[in-house]
Parts: sequence; structure tokens; C-alpha cells
Amino acid sequence: MTSHTTANDSGASNAYALPRHAIIREVGLRDGLQSIPITMPTAHKLAWIQEAYEAGQREIEVGSFVPARLLPQLADTAELVAYAKTLPGLVVSVLVPNLKGAERAIESGADLMLIPISASHAHSLANLRKTPDEVVQEIARIRAARDASGVPIRIEVGFSTAFGCTIQGQVAESEVLRLLQAVLDAGADCVGLADTVGYADPHMVRRLFEQALPIAGERLNCGHFHDTRGMGMANVYAALQTGITRFDACLAGIGGCPHAPGASGNVASEDVAYMLASMGIQTGIDFDKLMALRGKVADWLQGQTLHGTLWRAGLPKTMQAPAIPATPTTLAASA
Repeated sequence: MTSHTTANDSGASNAYALPRHAIIREVGLRDGLQSIPITMPTAHKLAWIQEAYEAGQREIEVGSFVPARLLPQLADTAELVAYAKTLPGLVVSVLVPNLKGAERAIESGADLMLIPISASHAHSLANLRKTPDEVVQEIARIRAARDASGVPIRIEVGFSTAFGCTIQGQVAESEVLRLLQAVLDAGADCVGLADTVGYADPHMVRRLFEQALPIAGERLNCGHFHDTRGMGMANVYAALQTGITRFDACLAGIGGCPHAPGASGNVASEDVAYMLASMGIQTGIDFDKLMALRGKVADWLQGQTLHGTLWRAGLPKTMQAPAIPATPTTLAASA
């Protein structure tokens, strides 16, 4: 998350230090597809993983180990993990809601398991049927199971509704920070903050990340933002200003949360990649290949609402190509 001061053509330093590199974790195959009523064929998902990799993406959340009866859209996660692990340098993430899901993730060979915890008590009960403190206890059990297995899978905890909740409303910053310390004490390797329902603004994002960094330090390494109210890209930039260099995004801006009424639209992977590249921040992404993949995903999801702006406007002629593309090794090592 180290920031570096950049300079404009005149040689003057920017008002805010920005990083040289950033990672966009593609979460469309999980966060996106779980909110769509149709089930994408496994063959299409495998093609999505392959073509995202060819476009330069080096971290992909391929699915979730949840019961198939709850999310049939994600029932083929183990198969997707197995395929994704054949791609050199690709960091493969899966979401797990509980210890049983974590055990399946450990067996699958995934590199990282993401455990959601809701800062909102009401959302936690709706989403996981546990209070936030009960989830903390589950994280401790998952950490113990991971350590006993000897498998080097990382444990990341994502803080849902960190900026507000459509069920509960206000979520106190003090509660987010209390739970943040609790999950680190329980054994999380890293943590991220999520605006699950699109309530955040850039000032809120900057303030909460700045309060969280003294608690988590380098272990706070992900921002997850929704564009429900048009603030998603501005919130990514606000997190960048605090030193965060890893962001979740969904191709075509799909996604939401089944247990958060009104939640819709993750920031679009292609739009985040464009904003970063426009500011000289390397992501290693090939825009032509990524936009070609977006076109295929649009065909596969005909009738579903897609988002994003780059696909309509295209790249500006004034944008310079990145001078030094990020390498697979660089991205994997930074995850």
C-alpha cells in the first residue's frame, strides 16, 4: 500500500501522493453472478476466467462455497478454482460464509478465502444468520482449521455495510473499528472495507480508511465500492489517497447483495482500470482484450442490467498508454 509522489508534465508534485501500481480483483464471477437470476453455464465462466487472465487481470474471485440450494449460480466453484489454478501467477479467491465453506476452500486449492462480516447487526442476521460477534468467533475457528491443515491459503475478511445499511441505516464508525480489531485478533491475515449499498461519499471513505489504517496497517488492503448512487469511482479515488492499492470490481458493473435491499452495481472493472491508467497507475490490463470480454459477457447475460461508461465512450485519444505494464509476478506478489 506504499504511496509514491507522482509528477505532472511541468514537474510539479501532485497534491496527493498516488501509487505507481494497483490491483483490480475481478469479482463479477461471484459478486456479480450471485445477484443475477439466471445461471451462467460453466463453459462461459471458464472462458471468462481465461480471457480476463489474457487481458492482464491477475486476481479473480471465481465463486463461493455456499450450499447450492441457496446460490445455484455458484454451484460449480470447485471446478472453476481447479481451472483457474492452472493459470500461472493468478491469485484465486473464493468467498466462504462459515467453517464448512472454509473447509471446502482449503480442499479446493484456492489462494485466498474471503469471509464476509457485516458491520450492521441487522444485515449480519439477514445475510449470515449470525451477529457480528458470532462471525468473529467463526473466523477464529476458521483460522484454527486453516493452521491445522497446513495449507497456505490466506484469510481475508471483508467488512460489508461499513458505511451504512439499507436495513439498519446508520452504522457507527466506532463499531466498524471495534470489529476490525476483533477480526484481526481472531486471526485474519488481511481486511477490506466495503460500501455494500452505495451509501458512502469520498469524505466518508477517506475518514474511515484513515481511522482504520492505524489499527490494521498493511493488513488493510482492499476497497469494495458500489456505484448505486454514482459515487463509486470517486470513492475508489478517495481510498487511493489513503494508500489503498487493491480494489474489487465487476466487469460491466454487475453485482449487488441479495440480503441488502436496493444494493446494486459494483464499480465496473473497465472504468476503474481506465481511471487508474489515465492517472498513470499501472494495472497490467489490456483494454482491447478487456472490452472484448465485456462484449461476450453482455451476450451471455442478455436481458440483464449492465453498467459502466467506458464501453460507450471508448478510450480518449489523449490518454497515453502505460509506459511500464505491471507484470504477473508484480501483481501476485502484491496481493
